Amino acid sequence: MAGRFARSWDLVKASAAVLRSDKELLLFPLMSALGTLVVAASFVVPAAFAGMFTGVRNGDVSPVFWLLTFAFYVVQYTMIFYFNSALVGAASMRLAGRDPTLADGFRIANQRLPAIIGYAVIAATVGMLLRALQERAGFIGRWVVALIGVAWTVASFLVVPILVNEKIGPVDAVRRSAELLRTTWGENLAGNLGIGLVFGVAVVAIALVGGGATVLLATNGGGRLVLIPIALTVVAILLLGLLQAALQGVYAAALYRYAATGDGGAGFDRALITDAFRVKA
Repeated sequence: MAGRFARSWDLVKASAAVLRSDKELLLFPLMSALGTLVVAASFVVPAAFAGMFTGVRNGDVSPVFWLLTFAFYVVQYTMIFYFNSALVGAASMRLAGRDPTLADGFRIANQRLPAIIGYAVIAATVGMLLRALQERAGFIGRWVVALIGVAWTVASFLVVPILVNEKIGPVDAVRRSAELLRTTWGENLAGNLGIGLVFGVAVVAIALVGGGATVLLATNGGGRLVLIPIALTVVAILLLGLLQAALQGVYAAALYRYAATGDGGAGFDRALITDAFRVKA
């Protein structure tokens, strides 16, 4: 397991090298984050004024609330998958030795928009079902549902790069993702763990430093100066989140490229990729 994690972490570092060649790729997760905030506000604010959340707190959940929740999931997932598709499409161009632009990423995402919406409907349906099961399950049942959710996340990890590169429908893309991941299962999990672990440690470190500076200023009569470390901490964590999302998009594009073609693409050492992606017997 340690060796597999180390190989995957080397692959993550290669993904960071690709991102350094196209720093504008960071704009895709930034626009995605802003878009999801707009979508959330457009659903939550009207629902709050309509008093729907009061009914939920009282245990009186109407069918309209569930329909609204499903619609929210679909629109939110569409927004996320659209910008992910643009990111993966541009990253795939870089891996092929080309020089992508933001316009290239949007062009690719626009071409696959119907499939993206279809996948958003599938993801929303799965999310709603898992949520309903979790609310009705006991303690052990919640663990089982959580494991099912993890399995779905892993099995669907390559759906976006597949939609971008193979021009197939969302249902076939889910099947294709599960098929490809049977040969790269360990690397997929370890690679994402590497990204999450590194950024998780970084977030904790920044929070500790920012919190310490805030407490120090507050105890020494810093007044409004305490807002400075708080603001800097929030900005730093948000920037780390954008970087993590961009790295995961590049990593997914690289993982798909090798799993599908046997070629890691420009910016990746072939020996590293050949060793990292071992086809299971």
